[in-house]
Amino acid sequence: MPAGTRLNEELRRRSAPARARGVTYVIGVAGSVAVGKSTFAAALAKSIAAWPEHPTVINVATDGYLFPNAILAERGLSMRKGFPESYDVAALRAALEEIKDGERVPIPRYSHVTYDVDAENAVVVRRPTFLILDGLHLAQIETPGRKRLVDCLIYLDAQEAVIEGWFTNRLLPLMLAGRDDAKSFYYAFREMSDDDRRNFAARVWREINLPNLHDHIVKDRAAADLVITKNPDHSVASVRP
Repeated sequence: MPAGTRLNEELRRRSAPARARGVTYVIGVAGSVAVGKSTFAAALAKSIAAWPEHPTVINVATDGYLFPNAILAERGLSMRKGFPESYDVAALRAALEEIKDGERVPIPRYSHVTYDVDAENAVVVRRPTFLILDGLHLAQIETPGRKRLVDCLIYLDAQEAVIEGWFTNRLLPLMLAGRDDAKSFYYAFREMSDDDRRNFAARVWREINLPNLHDHIVKDRAAADLVITKNPDHSVASVRP
C-alpha cells in the first residue's frame, strides 16, 4: 500500500470519533527546520479535502505564535528564535482550546519577508473539520493531565546531512532575493559574496538549527503518533507509529 494511502486511512480511522461529534480534529506536523513541514502540511490538507465527504481543512503554521522581534530583543532571545522559549505557548494553547469549543479564532501569521509576526493578516479559523498545524515544539502545547489539543502529532524525519542540504538550498535563494528588497530581513546581508552566504548558512545550521534539533525538536519525535521518514528527494520512505 502506498505511504500516502496508508496515511490517509490512518487519519480517517483516528479522526472518526471527532468527526462524528463535529469537533475539529487537530493534526500537528512537526520536525526539524527545513525538513519540509509546510509543503507536507499543504499536500496533506489537499489530500484530506479530497476525501469523498469533502471535509473542510485549514492549514496554518505556528510561526505566528513566535513572540514579536521587539519582545524577543527585550528578553535577550533574538538569537534563540525558533527555540521553545521564543513561542507564546500559552496563547497557542488558548487558541486551540477555543477552536475545539467551536469559537471563531484569528490565528496570527508570520512574514518571511520581515521575519516578524504579522498580526494584521490573521487566518480566521471557525469549526473546520480538520486543522493542520505545522511548526516546532508542538508537544509542548500539551498540559499533563488534561485532554490533548493536538489529536495526532506527525513527525517528519530525515538524515541530518540531507536536512542541512535542504536548509541551505532554501536559504541561499532567499538571501539573493533579499538583496533588492529593503523590506526584507536579508537586505542587511546584500553585500555578502556567494562564499560568505554559504558560510553563513553553514554557521546558522551548526550553531542554531542543529542544537535546537538535538536538544528540543526531537522531543516531538518522541511524542509523535506517527513518524514519517523522508528520502533525499522528499518522497516518503516509511510511515510508522
